[in-house]
Amino acid sequence: MLPEALIEGHRRFRAGKLEHERERYQQLAESGQRPEAMIIGCCDSRAVPETIFDSRPGEIFVARNVANLVPPYSPEGEYAGTSSALEFAVQALRVQHIVVLGHGRCGGIAAYLKENAEPLSPGDFIGKWMTLADRAAARAETPEYAGYSPQGRLERASIVSSIENLRTFPCVKILEERGKLTLHGAWFDISEGALEILDPQTGRFEPLP
Repeated sequence: MLPEALIEGHRRFRAGKLEHERERYQQLAESGQRPEAMIIGCCDSRAVPETIFDSRPGEIFVARNVANLVPPYSPEGEYAGTSSALEFAVQALRVQHIVVLGHGRCGGIAAYLKENAEPLSPGDFIGKWMTLADRAAARAETPEYAGYSPQGRLERASIVSSIENLRTFPCVKILEERGKLTLHGAWFDISEGALEILDPQTGRFEPLP
């Protein structure tokens, strides 16, 4: 049996949002999805892209993983969840924008920064995954991240590194060069609900007015 909270939530959905969006859901079912943007976000339950951007069904294509990291292009990888979602968004859905969305108080980043941390399981899946932040850790020590806490620096620097990794995918690089795809970085403050946007010219994160 599903948890009661989920059952009640679905009932509220059917009585509320579904009634307001019924025609839209029917259109999406018949004609398929055509989202303009892909969001690569964190699994953290407090940083939900659909809520942060107040999006309607079918408006954004979302892929979430621990610490919103993007691995570099590696066609030899056997189980490439984020890469396969990216491939589908770019090649099949033809999204025009990709946003790497980080957030404050990220548990994955905190785990990376914790010295001598014990693995949560013998597989240490999180520890292995978070090695993707190694390059970002060096970047976080550069001047543009001065003024943030150590965790805040790495949260933002990892967004930039993920954008760089996106450009290692040929389909992304080609479409960006042709002006058909734009890459963005953003950081969400859970406590304030505020959003910072990466300025591609300065490399700094600026508050969204």
